[in-house]
Amino acid sequence: QEQLVESGGGFVQPGGSLKLSCAISNLNSDAYAIGWFRQAPGREREGIACITSRDGYIAYAQSPKGRFTISRDTAKSTVYLQIDNLDSEDTGVYYCAARLGVFAACVLWSEYNYWGKGTSVTVSS
Repeated sequence: QEQLVESGGGFVQPGGSLKLSCAISNLNSDAYAIGWFRQAPGREREGIACITSRDGYIAYAQSPKGRFTISRDTAKSTVYLQIDNLDSEDTGVYYCAARLGVFAACVLWSEYNYWGKGTSVTVSS
């Protein structure tokens, strides 16, 4: 069974940083994209960044952007999301998701269909 497990969330003060992890297993394909998403309280889920498996192509959403960095460790089958200069608007649940296949762009956020359960981030002083 396909599995994505997020970790690394928690409480952080404004201005701090977090590095979230997404451990990937059993996708049964070497061609896929991993996307990071977040859902703030009372808001719809939004895509943040994505990376493809075969060539490591990276793309970011138009918004939010600038403080997010996606990366991967292929040996560990893990994709990361670094978030810097956190503020209260970054509070929410962060999810990683997978989309299988080869495609021109990984920013079609509605095409992701394997999801983790999320990790919660709270930014507060």
